[in-house]
Amino acid sequence: MATRIRLARVGSKKNPIYRVVVADSRSPRDGRFIEIVGRYNPQTDPSTIDLDGDKIQDWISKGAQPSDSVRRLMKAQGL
Repeated sequence: MATRIRLARVGSKKNPIYRVVVADSRSPRDGRFIEIVGRYNPQTDPSTIDLDGDKIQDWISKGAQPSDSVRRLMKAQGL
């Protein structure tokens, strides 16, 4: 099973808020996920980035691949 660490959109229309989730790469963007490892709110100024570094490092050690957007968020957070 190829797992990805990626964003899942939640929130209402024209008000995006994202969860950072670990999911099977074949599941849809907002579909089934394995675990929530953070959240991202681009609406605030500055953007709110809340990532659980321990869980993310654990999943990466198990072979999960972060998406490009999550990789950017991790870099901004200093992980």
